[in-house]
Amino acid sequence: MNKFYLSAAAIAVSLALPALPASAQSNEIVIGITVTTTGPAAALGIPERNSLEFVPKEIGGVPLKVIVLDDGGDPTAATTNARRFVTESKADIIMGSSTTPPTVAVSTVANEAGIPHFGLAPFPITPERAKWSVSMPQPIPIMGKVLYEHMKAHNVKTVGYIGYSDSYGDLWFNDFKAQGVPMGMTVVDEERFARPDTSVAGQVLKLVAANPDAILIGASGTAAALPQTSLRERGYKGLIYQTHGAASMDFIRIAGKAAEGVIMASGPVMSPETQPDSALTKKPGLALNTAYEAKFGPNSRSQFAGHSYDAFEILKRVVPVALKAGKPGTPEFREGIRKAWLSEKDMAASQGVYNFTEKDRYGLDDRSRIILTVKDGKYVPAK
Repeated sequence: MNKFYLSAAAIAVSLALPALPASAQSNEIVIGITVTTTGPAAALGIPERNSLEFVPKEIGGVPLKVIVLDDGGDPTAATTNARRFVTESKADIIMGSSTTPPTVAVSTVANEAGIPHFGLAPFPITPERAKWSVSMPQPIPIMGKVLYEHMKAHNVKTVGYIGYSDSYGDLWFNDFKAQGVPMGMTVVDEERFARPDTSVAGQVLKLVAANPDAILIGASGTAAALPQTSLRERGYKGLIYQTHGAASMDFIRIAGKAAEGVIMASGPVMSPETQPDSALTKKPGLALNTAYEAKFGPNSRSQFAGHSYDAFEILKRVVPVALKAGKPGTPEFREGIRKAWLSEKDMAASQGVYNFTEKDRYGLDDRSRIILTVKDGKYVPAK
């Protein structure tokens, strides 16, 4: 039986991660998931939690025990949750979190403990975090390229940037410099804001004064709507580009009329109906959206729901392989999952077709992206 334990994140304590105790075989696979269901990033974590209603209850004949904790988007709380999964729950697999900083924290714990970790937000997978972590969301270079190609095709020469004042904002700004600038575009202004901020008036005034051809917003969730609405309220008429972190119906709901015309990178789960039948992402995308919208209402689909859902699509492929190496609860089983990540190929899911390698822990290609705009309050393919 698939069990869900929903709890507020505990107050973090500064303790070194103890060595894993000797593992005992288990008759169930324990999966610990830390997501952000409260705070500014709740619009990301709630769909990730909701989609767990539609994942398997067992894989390979072995029941799944799923434990879900809230970290509020705080890296310290995410660290505490991850340590609990290791020491108390004896987790075989860890997932999370919903935004970049806490995902980095969870990855660090998982790699110290030697437990397979599925990141649910883009994050820098450095060598010390590479062995036991993979990332479900699309890597920023893949999603960024489709935006910059659109800019170039529409004769954009100057770009203003406004993004989070954290590692997610850094990832996008650095990617634009690495890919967009060589395409012939110039950054004329860079502004930042914190995730909890309720106003970006000062930053927007500077951007509007710089009068770039386009503005790139490096933000996620409903907070991405803040600079979007502020720019339109201040009379900015140029193109506005949003990252895939904003791809949800909540963005349209919050931004309202200001969302019209935005250009947004997205995973294919936001529009599987427009994909050819040959697309490997179409069937899982339709399956998730049909179930999700039946439960949570029309047009409730979310890219973030796809991240956690797809982690279980991957598990459906790798767990049967890992079970040949050892029983749940043992180091052999965890090592089996890690090796199966690398041996299994073309693992189709709602957000892409995954082929992980030792060097590529995202495992995605151009099949993992589409480009959308908002017209009459709905997402449609962008031209």
